Amino acid sequence: MQFNRSAGILLHITSLPGRFGIGDLGPSAFEFVEFLQAAKQRIWQLLPLGPTTIGNSPYSSYSAFAGNPILISPERLVERGFLTQEEVLECEKRCTENSGQADYEFANCVKWPALRRAMDKFRQCGGCRHVDDYEAFVTSQRWWLDDFALFSALQAHFGTADWTTWDSDLAQRNKDAINNWKNKLANEIEFAQFVQFLFFSQWNELKRFANSKGVQLFGDMPIFVGHGSADVWANQADFLLNRNGRPTSVAGVPPDYFSKTGQLWGNPLYCWEAISANNYRWWIQRFRMAFQTYDLLRIDHFRGFESYWAVPGDAKTAVSGRWEPGPGAALFRRAEAELGPLPIIAEDLGLITDEVHHLREELGFPGMRVLQFGFDSQSDLYHRPESYPENSAAYTGTHDNETIIGWYNNRRDRAETDPLTSYLPIDDSPVEQKLIQLVLDSASLTAIIPMQDYLGLDNSARMNIPGLAEGNWTWQLDNHQLTQQTAHGIAKQTIQAGRC
Repeated sequence: MQFNRSAGILLHITSLPGRFGIGDLGPSAFEFVEFLQAAKQRIWQLLPLGPTTIGNSPYSSYSAFAGNPILISPERLVERGFLTQEEVLECEKRCTENSGQADYEFANCVKWPALRRAMDKFRQCGGCRHVDDYEAFVTSQRWWLDDFALFSALQAHFGTADWTTWDSDLAQRNKDAINNWKNKLANEIEFAQFVQFLFFSQWNELKRFANSKGVQLFGDMPIFVGHGSADVWANQADFLLNRNGRPTSVAGVPPDYFSKTGQLWGNPLYCWEAISANNYRWWIQRFRMAFQTYDLLRIDHFRGFESYWAVPGDAKTAVSGRWEPGPGAALFRRAEAELGPLPIIAEDLGLITDEVHHLREELGFPGMRVLQFGFDSQSDLYHRPESYPENSAAYTGTHDNETIIGWYNNRRDRAETDPLTSYLPIDDSPVEQKLIQLVLDSASLTAIIPMQDYLGLDNSARMNIPGLAEGNWTWQLDNHQLTQQTAHGIAKQTIQAGRC
């Protein structure tokens, strides 16, 4: 895939200003696209869009294909006749105060009843044009939507996404049991399908608008999926499970400087032998869906395709794991044969081996370079701006990092010995602009800056602290932060770096 010299901004949908607890696919998303255009940005990078589970993390989802219902905009539902303006105002009144942070509890309390009302109105509309659109969507997406909608209805009925605790015939996907439960839960299944119809209708409208403004949407794909997901339940032969459906081997990372026991992620590992024997069918479908949804795609934990840390399913820590070979280039070659050039950027951060770099280079995928990682030692130049190759995506930081100002402030006490000091010009410009310019001026064809960094915000605006179970993913823009002056300043830096 050929990349051009360009710049973009990292901002998740939930961080947009919103009337209903979190940012969503409503007016603020379209306004942000216009802001990007004014700022001469050609890329909007987002975090995963799936329905979330633990801690509202976009990286924890019960579907690799579905969209998150609470990202649906009530305001856009008014435009399609599924809600009235009065109903939307009633929802908004329930929000007693704006804390300045994303409020997922409020978003859930407001949006699910609104979606139920929208479903009631849809059922009453008879021969309206929405029925044809809905039926076309359900038919075209049946290959994933049927299993997802049934899974959603079943987890609501049983009160858990752990499908191994459901009736045993359901856990084993007995055909008669499946059909029986489809009849029992027909209304809830239809509701789940309708909600996905609404999500993708709104998403596709936003994507068309962004593309019309010269902005590409850059998505994010976690390599692993959760055990309590429609994907594992519906494709059990593709995962390392025992006869009861429990994982025999799970994902993690080995012990290192940061953790003596490693990290135990707990995601079931893929049975690559079975997947390859089936011509990588599930993965090809996943890529196809992703490339229809986004213009560009970041693959999280790319190193897992070269080799991955496999931990016994009953282990309490990741210490007892071992490295196992991943599918290598074969998966991507198969995908390329079916789908054409793959617009993928590989997340290759952390302790990466030469073999992982060789795999990425063999496939031609850009890797990632992060300014904040470039100054931990005097001798390691890998993440220093002068070392960035053209075929890479450069960042000041990612969603897992401190903001650039938070990072800079935490190292100011070592200014005399800090190698960063010699990189910063001596002038009156804000330090965040100097640091951002280092990334923009680099040779990397793609440069992505988190919105918090352009705004010069400290670590109170940090999006995620890895390993912290609660309190992440809550940063939200203020309505008055996306000014014309800010857009002009970003455009000036972007033009100076030759990224227009």
